[in-house]
Order: sequence, then structure tokens, then C-alpha cells
Amino acid sequence: MSSPKHVTYKNLAWDTAADLYLPPDFDENNKYAAIVSTHPIGSCKEQTAGNIYAERLAKEGYVVVAFDASFQGQSGGEPRYIEDPAIRVADIRFAIDYLVTLPYVDEKRIGAIGVCGGGAYTVNAAMTDHRIRAAVSITGVNFGRLMREGFSEYKPVAAMEAMGAQRTAEARGAKRNVINYLPDSVAAGKAAGITDRDVLEATEYYKTSRGQKPCGMTSGLFSFNSGAMAWDAFNHAETLMTQPLLVVFGDLPGGFGAYRDGQEIYARAGSKDKEMVMLPGVTHYELYDQPEPVRKAFEKITPFFAKYL
Repeated sequence: MSSPKHVTYKNLAWDTAADLYLPPDFDENNKYAAIVSTHPIGSCKEQTAGNIYAERLAKEGYVVVAFDASFQGQSGGEPRYIEDPAIRVADIRFAIDYLVTLPYVDEKRIGAIGVCGGGAYTVNAAMTDHRIRAAVSITGVNFGRLMREGFSEYKPVAAMEAMGAQRTAEARGAKRNVINYLPDSVAAGKAAGITDRDVLEATEYYKTSRGQKPCGMTSGLFSFNSGAMAWDAFNHAETLMTQPLLVVFGDLPGGFGAYRDGQEIYARAGSKDKEMVMLPGVTHYELYDQPEPVRKAFEKITPFFAKYL
């Protein structure tokens, strides 16, 4: 498998940085189905969305683009570290805009896949851009719900008041408050009394050589997080989510909520063709890169995209 091709393309008022994965026997004179692969919150294109899912899908014959979110990684946009769901979903639309300019991409066979927060963003993008013909959510997390609940300690109004005060201070020249979503290490997390499976496994993935990448910052600009508070990834899913949908998650729940979010979107989606895969004995972060859970996921992903793309 050759290395992905680094590309850039226009977003709103900045450039998106992306990696383009091509099939092993790629021929620019052929037409290929294409897939957009969206990374988790606090992640980057070189992590699970790229080096696991995009790379595997390219081996199976797809043209795949894995991109850095706006304001994050190598993509443009200021200030840095904004995690705004509306813009994150727009990023997926811009990735499709890029794909349809490629002469070897069949615009009628474009799919989308996302991991963690990227999974729920993918569902929302499919609802609002029907150029996406089939969508896959891998251990998807609804960031709006997570912000209203765990990330705000179930006090969303108090959190928004604090964000507003911080944004006012920054507008007047104060230093920006960039928060790290995770402890510095698993040991530090346990020492601080953290017991949640997802937080500790996320730390083991992002803060060690297992998954750590230079652009995977696991950081967010606190003062701009209010943009997620009133957002819901699954709003209008009953009406707008009509494309084929595959939802994959493990049955060992953690604090980020993929277990509940996966069941919710499966129940609510208006898709006539939809499938929920709950993998026994699998956790959220094992689906990022662990061989056996990923293999089980692809047992469903491969025939799904083959059928609908």
C-alpha cells in the first residue's frame, strides 16, 4: 500500500488539509466509488480515521479522503482548536466538493464513515447532504449531548455562562483558554480519581505511542464550545436520514456515550436499509485500532459499502 497523497482544497475562508488514499491498482482512467473518512473529536487525519479505516477501505478499492477538521491539525482557520459541530459537518460537505472534482471519482457512488464524534458528524452530514449515498458510524458520539451532559457536569447553563465570561475576557485581550480533554497519562488520570473507561482508554490511545500523532492535540477552545450546546447530531433523523446506514459500537459502555448514541440513531433513523452492530466485549477505543474489533467491524463495513456504493 503506497503512502496517501497529501492534498489541500478550499473550505469557507481557509484551506482544508487532507490525505487521499488510493486503491493499490489505481488507474486514473477508471471511475471509483469514494468515501469521506472523518476523525474523532480532538483527533486528526493521521489517526484512526486515516491510518485504520481510510487505509483499509482504499485496499478494498475505494478512493478515500481523510481530512483535518477546520481550526485543527494542518487545516486552516483561526482561532485554533475550535470544535464547532456545524462547521465540522460543513467540513464533510467540502470534502465531497473536493471528491466530485476528481475525474476518477463516480459522483453517484460517494459514501461516508466516521469514528467517535466523527461518526455522529457523518450521520448529520448524510442527513443534510444527500450526495452521500451510504453512511457508517463507528462508535459514534453525539457531541452536543456530550457537551450538555458529561462535559458540562450536567450543568449546561452554568457552563455556557462560564464560556461567555471567558469569551468576553478573550475579546478584551485575555489569553485564550485551550483545555485538554484528557489527563496527561493514565497514571495521572487514576491519581486524580478518574475511573471512567472511556477517559482512561482515550488517554492510553492518544497519550502514548499507540495512537499519538503530532496533530492529534485532544484540545478544545473553551470559550467557543457553546456552539455545541444547542446542537444535536440526530435532530430530524426520522425525516432526513433516509440513506442506508450502518451503526457499529461495542457493548461495553463508557462515559462518552457511544453505546446509547448508537442505539438512539438506529432507532430514530428514517432509513429503510439500516443495521446496528453491537460487538460483544468491545469498548469504544478498541474500535479505533485494535485488530480483532476492527476486523469484526469490517465484516459488516465491507459488504455494506459493496452493496450500496
